[in-house]
Amino acid sequence: MSSRNHIDDFMRGRIIGKIEKVQKITDVARVFDIAHSVASRLWKSFKTTGMCSRRHVGGRVRKNIQEKDRYPTCSIMVWAGIMINGRTRLHGVANGTMTGQRCIDEVLLPHVRLFRGAVGDKFVFMDDNATCHRTLAVQYCLDSEVIQRLV
Repeated sequence: MSSRNHIDDFMRGRIIGKIEKVQKITDVARVFDIAHSVASRLWKSFKTTGMCSRRHVGGRVRKNIQEKDRYPTCSIMVWAGIMINGRTRLHGVANGTMTGQRCIDEVLLPHVRLFRGAVGDKFVFMDDNATCHRTLAVQYCLDSEVIQRLV
């Protein structure tokens, strides 16, 4: 009986084939010179998974390999004006990268400017510090519209 040698996939297939031919596990183990427990474990694994290949050995986690799975996703940014006594309707900005210019065209000019006009001089704009809100183009737009930003 061999000691602690791995059984290759071809040999595993032969063992499974013999057991499927209604031979006893003990007889198959004797023919292939393996322990009864090895043949039994292989047969049990084959019955539950339908495969007879070796299990993947996980090992330690590799720190130098970075796996990134990227899947196309749909996203939407939702903007609303909020104040103590109410809020505006939600405004959705659909898919795509939110750039500074897109922020100006789709949020600041059509919504923030009108909201500031409705609130009055005490209006203060507060953003979420996203990179698109911190571009120079956005800062120039807010300055040109005399919109005070909370920093």
